[in-house]
Amino acid sequence: MTQSLLFLVLGATGGTGKHFVTQCLRDGHRVRALVRTPSKLPSEAADKIEVVQGSITDNVDTDALVKGVDYVVAMLGDKETQQTRKVCLEFVQKLVPSMRENGVKRFLFQAGGLSRPYGGSLTPLLWFLRYTLAYAGGFHGQHLDNEAVMEYLSTQAMDIEWIVHRAGIGSDGPSKGKLARSPSTFSIGTHVDCATYSFDLVQDASAVHTSDFSHYV
Repeated sequence: MTQSLLFLVLGATGGTGKHFVTQCLRDGHRVRALVRTPSKLPSEAADKIEVVQGSITDNVDTDALVKGVDYVVAMLGDKETQQTRKVCLEFVQKLVPSMRENGVKRFLFQAGGLSRPYGGSLTPLLWFLRYTLAYAGGFHGQHLDNEAVMEYLSTQAMDIEWIVHRAGIGSDGPSKGKLARSPSTFSIGTHVDCATYSFDLVQDASAVHTSDFSHYV
């Protein structure tokens, strides 16, 4: 029988997060979730989740939040707030020391596929999409926040087993197939496919310290 693990999910009520929570519970694992509005959790899973009510912008006790956790998974995004403030970076800078203090090693951070990895680059096409469609949609600050998190992890948290999933998420429709990791090939995935991929990715030791795309195989 598979060992039951405890996942801390940040962003559990989001498009990808809700599917990630369902996947964890379906496989017999436990979930702790930091959520602003618990009523937005999947109804069939709400009574099975250890809920910590709050937001990453609150004064959260990150030591208590990570205590006893096996994996930390962050699927965060607030494009309005991120236009003027790097809220993900601020929270990760508090989270990582608490992970160290409590012996929690593995951390998955979901970033946008149009966010540039630290020390890396985007293709001309992805730069174009970022500064046209994504910029017009108000996502510029979100990408800057994601990039700040990746820089922090790469320069100040190499002792943590971090993994960045640079996801291309298009819709909450049905599965379109299986996603795989790639440093160069990019696909627009559904929420459920990105969640399934991230669930496998966070448990993949070969993915530690990578900031790759996901693509359909």
